[in-house]
Amino acid sequence: MANDEAAVLASVGPRLRDLRKERGTTLAQLAESTGISVSTLSRLESGGRKPTLELLLALAGEYQVPLDELIGVPAPADPRVRPRPIVRNEVTYLPLTRRPGGIQAVKMIFPPHAREGDEELKTHEGYEWLYVLSGRLRLRLGGHELVLTGGEAAEFDTRLPHGLGNPWDEPTEVLALFGPQGERVHVRARSTKR
Repeated sequence: MANDEAAVLASVGPRLRDLRKERGTTLAQLAESTGISVSTLSRLESGGRKPTLELLLALAGEYQVPLDELIGVPAPADPRVRPRPIVRNEVTYLPLTRRPGGIQAVKMIFPPHAREGDEELKTHEGYEWLYVLSGRLRLRLGGHELVLTGGEAAEFDTRLPHGLGNPWDEPTEVLALFGPQGERVHVRARSTKR
């Protein structure tokens, strides 16, 4: 991080010099219009002085450019998530969030006749939200058994015994949101079956 900041600061001087020259302005003219001394402007452009926010704001106003352009803020990183599939108990999990901890979004693909957690109900701390994208999902929750179809959602406290499955002949795709406890149980846990 410190190297990134040093690189950004080092690039400010040349960028200031280029802007001034593009506009055909001398250091003396710029000093007069901004109230910043010629010496300070010269040292900023040569890298002999670190730019302060006060100086950068005055120069951005004079050049009529956003502050980001003056300091060369890097473009934001590509926000797309490229999930790596994780297969557990026949079910494919595609993590849709990059940051560990907090709420996790996962796409779950149940192949036909998949029984992930369907036979043995599980409990853990947390809360879970499910949205069926396509197919049918069997949700066993406590003493109830529900069939969710495409477009239906369910939310529940995961301290209730629960299990998911797809006993039908077509695959089922589900979008799920859960906290760190649910991620450990569903995505990170290894099967005990061999």
